[in-house]
Amino acid sequence: MNQNAALRGKNVAVLMTDGVEQVEYTGPRQFLEEHGATVTLVAPKAAGDKVQGFNHLTPADQFSVDMDVRDARPAEFDALVLPGGVANPDSLRLSPQAITFIREFAREDKPIAAICHGPWTLIDAGIAQDKRLTSWPSLKEDLRNAGAEWTDAPVVVDGKLVTSRKPDDLPAFDDALLQALGGKEQSARAGERGARSQKNAVPGRSFSESRHNVQEDPGSQVSG
Repeated sequence: MNQNAALRGKNVAVLMTDGVEQVEYTGPRQFLEEHGATVTLVAPKAAGDKVQGFNHLTPADQFSVDMDVRDARPAEFDALVLPGGVANPDSLRLSPQAITFIREFAREDKPIAAICHGPWTLIDAGIAQDKRLTSWPSLKEDLRNAGAEWTDAPVVVDGKLVTSRKPDDLPAFDDALLQALGGKEQSARAGERGARSQKNAVPGRSFSESRHNVQEDPGSQVSG
């Protein structure tokens, strides 16, 4: 049963493949579904095939693919989530269909939320340049070399682009994604953070124009 209907009618794609950091998929998916959204697992695999999740370096659960990325269209979705895990985005970067899917989301000015190693794919999609981003620290130089402004913060929002560093940042990541989809944050702490973010946001701007940065006290380092 949904906790509320803040995201009822919203359709969110999660693009991932083998090697995904499991909690960076299951956490946002549960959060989105609890708020009424429909979530679709999209992968460069046939519908019904399995994606192998990992808990850091340990194989974990498998997840059934809902839609082959070759059959997916950004027009069918309201937002895109890109989980991390080292092998997952590394494989997606070798899939022209996956990169095109990400690039078209940006062209349609729809929210893209990437966490940990997930922002790696933004480089190949050509949308990292001139953006303020965060990620797992090992991606810092790659993103800077691609023209991004890298910031060490739990969540960074630049227009419709949401990025976070690691699993510990999932609460802030989820809240920012909820706001990007037009929902309202539920906790008092989240509400205070959202008020600060909205104060600094530039209204009515496109994917590449409006930017603001949400800062919190950093948590412990956990790979993703």
